Amino acid sequence: MIAENGWVLALIGLAAFRVTRLFVYDKIFEFLRAPFFDEVTETGEDGKEETYLVPKKAGWKHVFGELLNCYWCTGVWASLFLTLLYLFWPFWGELIVLVFAVSAVAAIIETVVQTFLGD
Repeated sequence: MIAENGWVLALIGLAAFRVTRLFVYDKIFEFLRAPFFDEVTETGEDGKEETYLVPKKAGWKHVFGELLNCYWCTGVWASLFLTLLYLFWPFWGELIVLVFAVSAVAAIIETVVQTFLGD
């Protein structure tokens, strides 16, 4: 199964990493996160205003807001989704896992390059 094949486990792990970052951090998915958060603006001692996103206060929007506010929580669900997709619909599972795993490797390489070469 998956645990017996280290490559499959690594690919699903990389794909889960990328899907999680997509939902939790990436700008392209801000429109999906927006309904679950309120913007709170605070003024610091230096007079600068900072805006924070906090999960909605109650109901199902609060639940999803808390989920999307937690990288680890979203990661568990992304991992579960990708693993089940891989197991029950192998063609689509392999395709989607491969695309997101390659995307994760590209993101990691870009981060390393920016860290060492920087702007």
